[in-house]
Amino acid sequence: MARIFNFSAGPAVLPLPVLEQAQSEMLDYQGSGMSIMEMSHRGKTYDAVIKAAEANVRKLMNIPEDYSVLFLPGGASQQFAMIPLNFLRASGSADYVHTGSWAAKAIKEARIVGKVNVVWDGRNDDYLRAPKLPELALSPDASYVHICSNETIGGIRFPEFPKTPAPLIADMSSEIMSRVIDVDDFGMIYAGAQKNIGPSGLALVVLRKEQAERAPESLSLFFRYATHMKEPSLYNTPNTWAVYILKLVTEWMEKEGGVAAFERRNEAKAKLLYDELDASDFWKPCAEKGSRSIMNVTWRLASEDLEAKFVKEAQGAGMDGLKGHRSVGGIRASIYNAFPEAGVKALVAFMREFQRRNG
Repeated sequence: MARIFNFSAGPAVLPLPVLEQAQSEMLDYQGSGMSIMEMSHRGKTYDAVIKAAEANVRKLMNIPEDYSVLFLPGGASQQFAMIPLNFLRASGSADYVHTGSWAAKAIKEARIVGKVNVVWDGRNDDYLRAPKLPELALSPDASYVHICSNETIGGIRFPEFPKTPAPLIADMSSEIMSRVIDVDDFGMIYAGAQKNIGPSGLALVVLRKEQAERAPESLSLFFRYATHMKEPSLYNTPNTWAVYILKLVTEWMEKEGGVAAFERRNEAKAKLLYDELDASDFWKPCAEKGSRSIMNVTWRLASEDLEAKFVKEAQGAGMDGLKGHRSVGGIRASIYNAFPEAGVKALVAFMREFQRRNG
């Protein structure tokens, strides 16, 4: 078996020790005689798994007791709808910061429910930077403020988070647990698991408990956060396999030094790649320097033909997933928590040789 360097934006690279442990436990989980995917989500064995997963998340993110940790279906895209359904009143409004494609999807869902104020729009900058905090025209009576903290497609992130009068809600799908944050600064944090903490089909939601009680009585029980809090992520049958893998990933992260250690690693990996991109006009980095993501690095070459050649030859050299998103093109390297520094070094070496032959 030959493992490649997987630069995919998601579903993305998982830690090799996690995959190996899951492989060893696939047919017989801890002597139960069956796979984790076969057992009851109400049984004692799985109950220990989901409780351990929650405890790991709480420890890694230093989550206060007045927040709930939920594992919900549908990924982040379902949260785009659940958030306004729970918190946006018909007579009120919500503030949204438009930083790119994922923010746009959240805005579209919210507008189905109620009034949306787009308090900053990065259209004039091609969505290649995050706003400076004074640029946000926040509403004094908004129900909440929504941001996408890291835009996977554009390769940008908020270098710091705004202090907002209304609860701040952040889609952190592509950077969850990649840097130290203060959970108290947010009313809610959510993330699709498939980029940094597990497989697809699962969303992690960290929600201030008192905020969950704001849902209207007319809302379906399944779509109320309060419902899933009362039956801790077990109101319906959860994605048991995804929660199990998330448990293993968070255990691996804890052994590796926790979020602070990964933040240092991620900054070092990103610096290696950005330094190479900045060293020559052959490469054309997309994101503005002050907004550059340390998870998703995006750049262009002189022509689309040259970009296609780069992607094809990189794949032949054991590096996959480098083609930019179909909506913008170019090249994108996603270097999440589990992506090894050796892979970034291999990419940089390949880039130097590619430039030598094509520059």
